[in-house]
Amino acid sequence: MPRPKVYSTHPLFEEARKILDASCDIHYWGATERPPREEVLRRVKDREGLICLLTERINDELLRTAPKLRVVANVAVGFDNIDVDACTKRGVIATNTPGVLDETTADFAWTLLLAVARRLVEGEALARSGNWKGWNLDQLCGADVWGKTLGIVGFGRIGRAVARRSLGFQMKVIYADAVRAPEDIERSVSAEFRDMNSLLSDSDFISLHVPLLPETRGLFDAAKFFRMKSTAFLINTSRGPVVDEAALVAALENKKIAGAALDVYENEPFIHPGLKRPNVVLAPHLASASLETRSKMAVMAANNVVALFNGQRPANMLNPDIFKKR
Repeated sequence: MPRPKVYSTHPLFEEARKILDASCDIHYWGATERPPREEVLRRVKDREGLICLLTERINDELLRTAPKLRVVANVAVGFDNIDVDACTKRGVIATNTPGVLDETTADFAWTLLLAVARRLVEGEALARSGNWKGWNLDQLCGADVWGKTLGIVGFGRIGRAVARRSLGFQMKVIYADAVRAPEDIERSVSAEFRDMNSLLSDSDFISLHVPLLPETRGLFDAAKFFRMKSTAFLINTSRGPVVDEAALVAALENKKIAGAALDVYENEPFIHPGLKRPNVVLAPHLASASLETRSKMAVMAANNVVALFNGQRPANMLNPDIFKKR
């Protein structure tokens, strides 16, 4: 019996490759740079499975090119690069990798929060420059984190993991979400449910953990920044388009807020030039970037693909109704 043909837009990690190599006829993109769109379209023409990253657009154009495609496995929890409706119409199962990166992403949100509060990037640059003249009383003074108020926008798995870490800093935690969390969850992290305006006005740090949906695109706009404290910081490890970058730049320039720390951007990999300022920490989409977590993500995507070809239900389907019809 012929093995299913699969294309991966990334070479993946060894453990994931072992899973795929044992069951599939698979071709891996091996270059350092991301594959051009034309290359992806050419490679998927006769493939039954596709493993991809957030950088690949899975839309009707691609699906028309690949009439044999049965499954698309995104190596990410986000899936705004996938037109799930288009996949559903063509009977293609789409999957993602939720859960496995929650703690690692929460760690990185805190990395950014502490770095921007304590001006770490500015200090590191000064230490490397050769121009540091020694300790001084008012040199690069930042903001305390201990005992401050942390506002979390989006109180799902990652938002709650960020809240747990705040306990060690004895912070007051407030959160806003479309759905209020159960009382036991709130008690476990001493979190208080607030409406958005209350959260904006009371938070010293605001950390974003919402998915990219029509209602969250541009969620943080000029009106939101106007309501924040002038001493507050914004941290974003969710999706870039959740923040209106032009509005953020204006808020920073006009000192409406104290600073920002960003891992994701509105038009990746482009970064608004107005964000390249001392009070903004910029990271290149690193929140889940530990070897352990990224390897687990790749393995999860590989298992999603292999499960389908073995007649099993993939664990992380975005359009599960398709499987019910099979």
